[in-house]
Order: sequence, then C-alpha cells, then structure tokens
Amino acid sequence: MPSRPTSTLSISGLIMTRLCAAFLFIVLLFPAFAAAGPGGTALPNVEELWRVLTLRDYNTRVVVAGTTFLGIASGLVGSFLLLRKRSLLSDAISHATLPGICIAFIALQIITGNGKSLPGLLAGAALTGTLGMATVLAISRYSRLKDDAALGIVLSVFFGAGVCLMTIAGRVEGGNAAGLQSFIYGKTASMLLWDAQLITITAFCAAVVSVVLFKEFTIVCFDTDFANVQGWPAGILDFLMMSLVVVVTVIGLQAVGLILVVAMLIIPPAAARFWTYNLRIMLILAAAIGGISGFIGSALSALMGSLPAGAIIVLVTAAFFGLSMIFGSSRGLVTQWLRHVRLTHRVGRQHVLRAIYEVAEELNSDDPRSTVPIAELAGKRSWSARRLRARLRRAAREDLVQFETETSVSLTERGLVHARRVIRNHRLWEMYLITHADIAPSHVDRDADMIEHVLDAPMIEKLEGLLLYGSEEPAYVPQSPH
Repeated sequence: MPSRPTSTLSISGLIMTRLCAAFLFIVLLFPAFAAAGPGGTALPNVEELWRVLTLRDYNTRVVVAGTTFLGIASGLVGSFLLLRKRSLLSDAISHATLPGICIAFIALQIITGNGKSLPGLLAGAALTGTLGMATVLAISRYSRLKDDAALGIVLSVFFGAGVCLMTIAGRVEGGNAAGLQSFIYGKTASMLLWDAQLITITAFCAAVVSVVLFKEFTIVCFDTDFANVQGWPAGILDFLMMSLVVVVTVIGLQAVGLILVVAMLIIPPAAARFWTYNLRIMLILAAAIGGISGFIGSALSALMGSLPAGAIIVLVTAAFFGLSMIFGSSRGLVTQWLRHVRLTHRVGRQHVLRAIYEVAEELNSDDPRSTVPIAELAGKRSWSARRLRARLRRAAREDLVQFETETSVSLTERGLVHARRVIRNHRLWEMYLITHADIAPSHVDRDADMIEHVLDAPMIEKLEGLLLYGSEEPAYVPQSPH
C-alpha cells in the first residue's frame, strides 16, 4: 500500500497550530490590552492579582464559587448531552426559558406585586424549558422532521414568543421589566449568596444523579435499542437526562445568560473528549474543565472590571477547547499527526522488508538473506529512486537492512525476523481470502496488502488455526499463492 507523503500533512498541521495560537492570542490577550488602552482599565498589579486569587473579597468569593460549581455541573450533564448527539438541544432549551421568565414576571406582578422574585422566575424558566425540550423530542419522534429542523423550530418560536412577552411585561402596571434582560446576557458580577448556594446545591444533585445512574445513562447514550431489549426504561431515562440539562440551563441563566449557557454545556465535554476514550475519565475532565474555566473567567473579570464575566468564562472555556483540540492525548491534532507519521513509517518499513524478502526468495529460495539489487526492489512498488533510498537508509539505521554495495542490500538477522513476520501475515491473509472468501489468487494481493499491517495476535492465531491447523512452526512462512 503506497504510503502518504507526510509533507502536506506536516504543513497543514503547522498552519492549523499557528491559526489556533493566533486565535487564542486575539481572544484572550487583545481584550486585556484594549482595556489597558486609552479610556480602559489599567492592567492589575501583583497585589490586586494576589487579592483575587486568595478570594479576600466577599463578592469575589460568591461569584467564583457560583461559576465554578456551575462549570462542574455543566461539564457533567453536558457530557451525556454530547454523547447523545443532542448538543444543540441545550441551545433550544435555553432560548425556550425566556417566555417562561416573562410569563412568571407578569403573573407574579399581578398576583403579589413583586414580579422579580427569583424563585418564581426560575420556576417559569424551568417550565417552558421543559416544554421546549419535550416539543423537540416529540417533533423528532412523531414526525418525519430531523432533529436539526425540530431544534430550529422550537428555538425560533419560543425565543420569538419570549421577546414579545418581554415587551408586554414592560407595560404591566406597577412593574419594571428592565432587569429581565439580565437573563439573556447574564449578570455574573452581581451574583448573590443565595444564587451561589442554589448553583452549588443543584450541581451537587446533578453530580449525584449522574454517578448513581451512570450505567443507565451510558446504555441510553450509546445504544437505546439495546437498553430497551434489556428491559431498561429508556424513554424515562432519556427524559431524566434531558431534565438535568434543563435544570443546569435554568441555574446558569443568572450567571452567564441564556445565550452563553450553551457554551458551558457543550465546550467542556467536547474538550475532554480529545483527551480520553474512557467515559468515566471524560466526565471527570469535563467537570474539571468547566470548574476551572468558571474560576479563571470570574477571576479575570474581577481583575478587569470592564470585561463581562460570562463572556470571559466562555472565552476561557474556548481556550481549553483549542488547547485540547491541538494537544489532546487521544484525539488531538498533534497526536493524530504523530500517529499517522508513525504508521506511515511502520508501513513503509514493512513494505521494504517484504520487497527485499520476496526478491531474495525469487533469486535464491534457500537463503532469504541473500544480496538483492536495489533496482529489483523498485519494481515491487511504485517507489521513486529517491524514496526507495530514503526507506532503505532508515531501515539500515534501525539495523534491519545492510548495504552490501551501493547498488545492493540484504537483510540483517533482526530484519529477517521482521520480514518473515510481515510475509507470514500477508500470505496467511491471502490464503484466507482464496479459501474462505472465494477470491481469485490474482486479485488478493492488494486486499492482503491493505490489511496485513493491522492484523493483531488473536486474528493471526485464528488464521493459523483455520489454514495451518496448528501443525506448523510459528516461524513457518507459507508459500506464495501467486
């Protein structure tokens, strides 16, 4: 199998890295320099920085605690939302809370004369948020519309209704609806102790539910049909999972607003997914990224009073996402690039060893370590003379190949062991395709060439049992079927 040149991938990876670095610089540092410019707030000194980091001010402690626990809850709940492939459902839910807030304000103002009672407003937000979530699920389930269409319909209709109701709320006799706009953009800096306590309690409850129902939520996220077959109430579990999203969305309205709370639910788990394939570790990382982002964002906002806390929190979360996307140990761009380079080198090395072994076998079947002309190797693959020389030099540095002359090479003892393993895997797969898949011998070489590099030990053992019947030595190399 011809290997992909790494030059294009290297250049694209370098460009992507530089673009992400430039983006992070602009997003995070430019507002700080802008704030230090004419008419802005000066950059904080060491004393102010230490004062914020040690949480000496009461208001700073309240805001940092509230946003940190909100980030933890958002990371936990958002992980299941991401795995359920319903990330944008949080956007529809957050916009669906606006009409509930306005209706609650109007009703409370008429009944009690105090329309800005926070528990009542949050209850109204939770009611219409749940209604919006149920509407999305119902449209997706009982109509032919896809999820994206259902999300677009619910988001636009509920938010439009909320804007109209906000206008009506402003005209209610004896009421002042000016403060309702804070639910759209958030008012982190003016968070009260009761708000922080509510967020902390809700975050703790969300964490407990996520841990207790971890297995059930996992089954529903990955295979709903399997959950139904096993007797789990998949519909109830799905609704409970989405209800947690509604709860976290509602408590996040005070901190970051209904527009930016979506980022708190989506970005931390998306960033954590670049670091691991284990769901438990992903939940821990998502909660940690959300909590740290809330802490750092609130601290930066406290240091630079001209910057809104909710927006800074989201930008810090985006910075974590950018770093995770580039340097993530499981799915990061750098990791994938390094894996591709290693795979390319390994496949190229195996191709060279196999070509040398086959040419030596053709020239002298009794001694696969016999010297072979380099010119004969080029015909085995679509190698240019330059690439072939580079592959041979790399194999020589790894003590797999030795140059007998400028125009001939041979396998070393170590290279012979590796070459026999590659040839054995290749021919075992060819024999399997011929005997069990009914493929003509003239057509199996390319198929075997594509799979031989990824055969693991259990698969090779199965092939040996099917084709060699356990009677051959492990080092035995079958004859070529061609």
